[in-house]
Amino acid sequence: MPSPDTTTRSVAVVTLGCTRNDVDSEELAGRLQAGGWTLVDDAADADVAVVNTCGFVEQAKKDSIDSLIEASSLKETGRTQKVVAVGCLAERYGQTLADELPEADAVLGFDSYADMSTHLRTILDGGKVASHVPSDRRKLLPLSPVTRQEASADVALPGHAAPRARLETGPWAPLKIASGCDRRCAFCAIPMFRGSFVSRRPTDVIEEARWLATQGVRELFLVSENSTSYGKDLGDLALMDALLPELADLDGIERVRVSYLQPAEVRPGLLDAMVAIPEVMPWFDLSFQHASAPLLRRMRRFGGTEAFLGLIEDVRRRSPLAGIRSNVIVGFPGETEAEVDELAEFLTAARLDVVGVFGYSDEDGTEGELLTGKIAPQDIADRVDRLTDLIEQLTAQRAEDRVGESVRVLVEGVDDESGDVFGRAEHQGPDVDGTTRVVGVDAAIGETVVATVVATEGIDLVAAPA
Repeated sequence: MPSPDTTTRSVAVVTLGCTRNDVDSEELAGRLQAGGWTLVDDAADADVAVVNTCGFVEQAKKDSIDSLIEASSLKETGRTQKVVAVGCLAERYGQTLADELPEADAVLGFDSYADMSTHLRTILDGGKVASHVPSDRRKLLPLSPVTRQEASADVALPGHAAPRARLETGPWAPLKIASGCDRRCAFCAIPMFRGSFVSRRPTDVIEEARWLATQGVRELFLVSENSTSYGKDLGDLALMDALLPELADLDGIERVRVSYLQPAEVRPGLLDAMVAIPEVMPWFDLSFQHASAPLLRRMRRFGGTEAFLGLIEDVRRRSPLAGIRSNVIVGFPGETEAEVDELAEFLTAARLDVVGVFGYSDEDGTEGELLTGKIAPQDIADRVDRLTDLIEQLTAQRAEDRVGESVRVLVEGVDDESGDVFGRAEHQGPDVDGTTRVVGVDAAIGETVVATVVATEGIDLVAAPA
C-alpha cells in the first residue's frame, strides 16, 4: 500500500458571489487546511487556485468565467500550476462549463467538497478528476421537509460542515443557518442547483458561532436562501425565535443580523423576537422583487403594494428607526409600463434604506424562460436606469432623514489619511448597505462607538461623537 502524500502544497480560495459562498469557501479552506494544505491569500502565490463561482444571474456568471480565465493566466506568470472551478456555476453546468472553458483544469460540484484535498493533489500531480455531471438537487431529498434531516446526512450541503478556516479578518462573519430553497420563483434557478431547504440544527449553529467569537467576530450575519423557513424541517417554524437569544448571549458576540426574509413568510412572532433582543440588529432584509400583485403571481410569488406597505408599517411600528432593504426585478415577461409605474410608486412610499435593481434575464431551466411576453433588452435596460435613478434619490433622502440620529457603529477600518474610523451602524448590513464614517474619535477595529449622524454622502453617513 503506497504511503500517503504528505508534501505541503499551497492553495488560494477565490470567492465570488454572495455571503453564502463566503461560508462555503471557508468550509473548503478548513477542509484543505486539515488535509495539509497551506492557505495563501493571493492566487499568484498558490500552487492551486480554487475559484468558488457564482451562477445566480448572467452578470455573475460572466464575472465567474472572467475570474477563472484571469486565474488561469497566472500559470504563465506566477507560481500557480492548476485552476479548479467549484461553487454554483460549476455545480449548475459541470461538464458543459469544462468543455467551454479549457483554461480550468477541473470543474467540481458540491459532492466533491468532502474529498477536495485528494482531488487537488491528483490534479496537481497531473492526474484527471472527472468533471461534475449536473442534476436537479431537489430530487436528492424527500419532498416532505420533516423527513429531510435524516436523509440529508448523505447529501453534500456546503457550509454545513466543520472545520472552517476564516479567510477574512474583519469583526463580522456570515454564519449559514440553512441551505437550499423550496420556493419555485419563476425567475430563479437556485433550488435546482442548491437543492431543497435544509436547516442546520441549532446546536451546530451555536457551536460555530461560539468558534467565530474566538476568532474576533463581534457580529454574526445569519445567511441562507430563505431565513424565514428556518426550522420547518425540524418541526418548529418558530425555531429562529429561540435561536436568536442564544446567539445573542454568547461571550464576545455583540450583534446578530438576520438576512433574506421572505415577505410572505414573515410572522409577527419573528418580528417581535427580532426587536425584543438588543443584540439583534434592527435591520430587515425583505425580498419584495416587485410591487404589482398580478406580476408577482406570474413570478410565482405572493404579495403586492398594499401587503408590502403593511409589512413595512408593522416593522416600523415595532422599531421606528429600523433599516429596511430589498431587491426588485424589472423586465420580467409580461411586465407593463403601468406595473413599472406601480413599482416606482411603491418604492417612493416605502422609504427603504437600500434597494438593489436587477434587469430580468432568462435562466436555464426556469419557468420564466418559457413564458411569453418577453421584454426587449433595451426596454429592460431603460427600466433599470429609470428605477436606479429614482432609488438613488430616495435612498439618499432616507439617509438624510437620519441626520441627528444616535448610532452605534461597529468599527471595520481606519482611514490612513484622515484617521477617521468607518464601519456600519445598526441599520446597515455588510458590503452593500452603505457605511458610517465617524470623525474625531480614536477606536480600533472591532470596537463599537456611539456617535450622532451629522451629514450624508449618498447612502453613507458621517457621524461625530455624541
